[in-house]
Amino acid sequence: MPPVAVVADTTAYLPRELVAANAITLVSLYVNFSVERSEREAELSDLDLFYDELCSVERLPTTSQPSVGDFVAAFEPLLAAGKDIVSIHLSEALSGTCAAARQAATAVRRDSNGGGRIEVIDSRTAAGGLGLLVLAAARRARAGGDLDAVVDAVAETRDELKMWCAVDTLEFLKRGGRIGAVGAWIGSTLKVKPILTVESELAPVERVRTSARAFERMVDYARQRQESGADGWIVQHIQAPDEADRLAARCREIFGNEPLFVSELGPVIGVHIGPGLLGIGAVPARFVR
Repeated sequence: MPPVAVVADTTAYLPRELVAANAITLVSLYVNFSVERSEREAELSDLDLFYDELCSVERLPTTSQPSVGDFVAAFEPLLAAGKDIVSIHLSEALSGTCAAARQAATAVRRDSNGGGRIEVIDSRTAAGGLGLLVLAAARRARAGGDLDAVVDAVAETRDELKMWCAVDTLEFLKRGGRIGAVGAWIGSTLKVKPILTVESELAPVERVRTSARAFERMVDYARQRQESGADGWIVQHIQAPDEADRLAARCREIFGNEPLFVSELGPVIGVHIGPGLLGIGAVPARFVR
């Protein structure tokens, strides 16, 4: 058995089969519909229903990080099994998830009488970028790497990571108050198709006028990644399965291999972005396969 366990949060949006195959422990963030109604993202499985509701409500739901207790519940069984833990999470610039994980690690270490080590890593990214770092950690752990080796694998992969996404509108970012560095685009630009990346926080890349142009820019980015030797690729979307399938088909031609995964972003990120996202990302496959 690998000496290191990998913990992540649900905003990686990894397919369930990859989570199971890599023995990844997931800790769920929350979606808060009202004071009385707060649900774990992991339990909101009907994404069509969720996004239909999102588009019809006057007031957007809010989101929140896992509790310290959620992380303690994840860490304790792994330490009891004799594991060290590498816990990788959504960018600290976007969420308090890393802070909660660190508090839990401190509490568990205090109560475990010097058991296994826990390293909490700020991914400085989100969604598919986080997923790629988690897969890199799991790969190194499966190969028998110790905690330091797994941490190094995450750092190496993060240095090579590039992710882009085209979003249908900035309206949800504006309404949710998570506009970040994209704020300069608010106003008359709400009708354009912005292309964003995540470098700790959301960062603007460029603006295009049509969905067709946004799609072709995703294809262009895929070519850039392939030419740079980053051949382990993913596609993600929000309520755009047909476009994701088309993008994956173009990427198969470009990269000459299958994606590491194609997945839909769930409620915690979806609340802030809204339907219509289409994204591409890649790292060198040797880090993750």
